[in-house]
Amino acid sequence: MNMQAMLKQAQKMQKDMMNAQEEINNTVFTGKSSLVTVTMDGTKTVKSVKIDADELDKEDIEMLEDMMIVAVNDCVKQINDLTEKKMGAYTKGMPGLF
Repeated sequence: MNMQAMLKQAQKMQKDMMNAQEEINNTVFTGKSSLVTVTMDGTKTVKSVKIDADELDKEDIEMLEDMMIVAVNDCVKQINDLTEKKMGAYTKGMPGLF
């Protein structure tokens, strides 16, 4: 394979990676844990937190805090899983990129 063809292939791969990352960044993820729903975008920015207050007593605040952690971590896991799925094809053999 000549250098020009390799360069062209690398440029295409870079463009494909950028498109995949943009798609991930624009995807909305929703994590749920009983009384809590958290929505994040692909950049791991929390967009909303919804609490089902009808089911909540004041004594349940500690439990609610734990549920929020679970919901946020669920979103982060979804983002990481999709990132690995979409970007893994480009990063095989290059650990630590994503």
